[in-house]
Formats: sequence, structure tokens, C-alpha cells
Amino acid sequence: QVQLVESGGGLVQPGGSLTLSCAASGNSSSIYAMGWYRQAPGKSRETVAAVTRAGTTNYADFAKGRFTISRDSAKNTLNLTMNMLKPEDTAVYYCNAIAGRLFWGRGTEVTVSS
Repeated sequence: QVQLVESGGGLVQPGGSLTLSCAASGNSSSIYAMGWYRQAPGKSRETVAAVTRAGTTNYADFAKGRFTISRDSAKNTLNLTMNMLKPEDTAVYYCNAIAGRLFWGRGTEVTVSS
């Protein structure tokens, strides 16, 4: 079992920055890959970015050039640094991990508004 807890969400103005963190516990040494997803009100959950144990990263088109995913294996944390935030980035952001099966956190809410 892997437990994931997200933090760092909040209210930010358009053009601002925010860093989300995901703390993994439990059998975290078995994690192969981790990722960030988001779900905006009334929309389906979508991929934001992902990183494998080897360090290979993938980003959604809307995240490229603005968001950076990073994994600190020693601290069992996954971060998502978001820059140049837009109102359309408003969503609940979820962390997930692949460790035999897929595990999800409960999410952290990000609101981009002036």
C-alpha cells in the first residue's frame, strides 16, 4: 500500500506561481512512476505531468514551458512547480503513483483568480 497526501494548493493571481507537493508513505520504495492530474469543475480528470523512477518526464501540452514536475526519491515527495498560472488552471490537483497498482491522493485545490 502507498499513501499519498497533496499540499500546497491555494488562491493565486493570474500570472503567479505555486508549488504543489505530494508526500508518499507506506511501500513507497515500490513506486515506479508518479504523476499529477487535475480536474476542473464540470470537466474530466486530465493528465498534467508524470515522471518515472528513471527520471523520464512527460507533460501535457498546456503544462509545457510553465509547469515543472520533480521527484525527490530520498524524501519520497513529488513536486509540481507551476508558473504563469491562468484562470483555466483552476482545478483540484491530484497526485498518483504506480506501485503494482495505481494509488491516488485526495487532491489539493488550486484557484487562479484576481
